[in-house]
Amino acid sequence: ADVDALIVADLGVLAECRRVVPEIPVHISTQAGVMSYLSARAFYELGASRVVLARELSLPEIREIRDKTPPELEIEAFVHGAMCMSVSGRCLLSNYLVGRDANRGECAQPCRWGYHLMEEKRPGLYFPVFEDERGSYILNAKDLCMVDHIRELAQAGISSLKIEGRAKSAYYVAVVTNAYRGAIDAYERDPKGDPPAWVLEEVRKVSHREYSTGFYFGRPDQFYENAGYIREWDVVAVVDGWEDGKLYVTERNRFSAGDAVEAMIPRGEPAAFRIGAIYDPEAGLVENARHPMRRYMIPYDSPLPIGTMIRREVTKL
Repeated sequence: ADVDALIVADLGVLAECRRVVPEIPVHISTQAGVMSYLSARAFYELGASRVVLARELSLPEIREIRDKTPPELEIEAFVHGAMCMSVSGRCLLSNYLVGRDANRGECAQPCRWGYHLMEEKRPGLYFPVFEDERGSYILNAKDLCMVDHIRELAQAGISSLKIEGRAKSAYYVAVVTNAYRGAIDAYERDPKGDPPAWVLEEVRKVSHREYSTGFYFGRPDQFYENAGYIREWDVVAVVDGWEDGKLYVTERNRFSAGDAVEAMIPRGEPAAFRIGAIYDPEAGLVENARHPMRRYMIPYDSPLPIGTMIRREVTKL
């Protein structure tokens, strides 16, 4: 299958991988709980080429691991996405509630569901769980975001940035990955500079909770005041092709002539433009595209790659 590397958490599986396919690199999962240079060094001596660190480490602790392990050992760390309520993903809640094992990559993220309390003698009467002067939320974490701290991550000796994408859409993965790629490229051009403004804006154009820097700068301010997500942008169309000054797009959500939209550009800043007209192959010129998965044509000066997502700010509907 041309796999690039194997991710393992179990010592027996690691030994079997090295015996059966010694030519394939082995990466140690975050579920192995690597939190010290002794653990990282031991895995390296057993044949691992990379360790994915536990989420609970600070930058000074990561620097210590880097300083006291062989330079050939790659270090990977989570930088963006949901913060696990358990220790480094070792959680049985999803398996217990819905039969999807978090430790096998199938977490349903029940720690992010909304919960109420019900007293056994009052069926149907639900009490909300929230924090005020009398009580506290449960299982309610912010999202991790380190896109504004690429310099610190690089200086700590991290080799690879890990973006959590479980249960996320293709749009989410594309936007966040592109933003971090832009931040890394900017750092490599100017290690003393700040990430471009568009990079910092991009990570806020996906559905997310309030952001946090996790454990990197000490104990996290992890409490989130409500269980909701911030969602201010929607994908309205996906590009199928371009010809003679027109984009051929398939609608995903309703859009109208005159809408201000953005086309996502690989490895670059999104291109903002306004939809001048909409052509329906069946009805001709129309004011609105309101038939999901129908193909439309819109004017655009230059080609965009097939698969390019076009989005619009929801708050301006």
